Amino acid sequence: MIPWLAELLAGNESFSFLRVGSYITVRAAGALILSFGLSVLFGNRVIEYLRRLKVGQQIRDSQGDGAISLLEMHKEKAGRPTMGGVLMLGALLVSAIIFGDWREPVFRLAVGMAAGFAVIGFIDDYRKVVRKNSAGLSARGKLLGQTLLAAFLAIMMLTIHSGTTHYAHLGLTGTGYLAMPFLKDVVLPLGIFYIPFVILILMGTSNAVNLTDGLDGLATGVTIPATLCFAVVAYLAGRTDMSAYLIIPHVQGAGELAVLMAALIGVCFGFLWFNVYPAVVFMGDTGSMMIGGLLGSVAILLKQEVLLFIVGGVYVAEALSVILQVSSYKLRGKRLFRMSPIHHHFEKLLIPEPRIMVRFWIVSALLALAGLSTLKLR
Repeated sequence: MIPWLAELLAGNESFSFLRVGSYITVRAAGALILSFGLSVLFGNRVIEYLRRLKVGQQIRDSQGDGAISLLEMHKEKAGRPTMGGVLMLGALLVSAIIFGDWREPVFRLAVGMAAGFAVIGFIDDYRKVVRKNSAGLSARGKLLGQTLLAAFLAIMMLTIHSGTTHYAHLGLTGTGYLAMPFLKDVVLPLGIFYIPFVILILMGTSNAVNLTDGLDGLATGVTIPATLCFAVVAYLAGRTDMSAYLIIPHVQGAGELAVLMAALIGVCFGFLWFNVYPAVVFMGDTGSMMIGGLLGSVAILLKQEVLLFIVGGVYVAEALSVILQVSSYKLRGKRLFRMSPIHHHFEKLLIPEPRIMVRFWIVSALLALAGLSTLKLR
């Protein structure tokens, strides 16, 4: 909205102050502040509404190794409002509508993917906490929804948006490539594997963030450094001069993704206001699916899928811990961890929840710095 108004009133001296709305950095700052403000302003109202609906958190009764079960460790959290992701999605969309440039196709795609994955999470939450169906959305239904959304994004990238990505240093244009962060002269053509590759990235990211959301403030705090890293990369990828200098793919309209990433940072800070230990609300699958779907989509749109693997290292560790735990138990009859995802393993070691949370935040911040450093290691 603001970019359109800035252009519409550019010739009117009375509204000359609106010219700053054409600057991505200004709009990114505005999106961050607005999304944070909306989250804090409406947070208590949403939480109270969820309480009235009796939309409470359900704690799974998992024993793992050790005398104390997960239900016993988190029994005080049972019944606290969940589905706080609706607040996150609302604040994100309002900020995107006001500060984003909807004329940019990549921006519309990213917002649409965030909303689509949030809907999948919402259906799962609704069945669990409203319909009191502990299974929620079936695994098959969830994977089907994720696959359809990811396939749609991949097809759009290969057809309508095939000319939006440029590898200037290699003289290539197209989206069906995998860029390598440390190798400036190497991009891997994915060919027919591009669509399955996109599906794998989005399914992995959305489910990994969902697994990370197991302690107060954990997923929210881990997301902020990762999102900040992608905001910087999006801004640089949208500029022909900086992308050429740093030898990264140039993506038309990528600067608008920086605005969207800034809005997500504000949303996470705002939600953390209520979600930090001891949390008074949980984001549920609505929020975690939205975050995972949006981060994965932005990484794909920017052609920085490998960077996502680095920056989202905490998400990767959480997902791998579950995969390794299940595989080890099925093949050997033994657990590798006292409980998975791995944050529960540290809980089983009697490390206080706030300490685990902050340590994971620190690791995420270091991984974000490592990800940014790859921009010059080419």
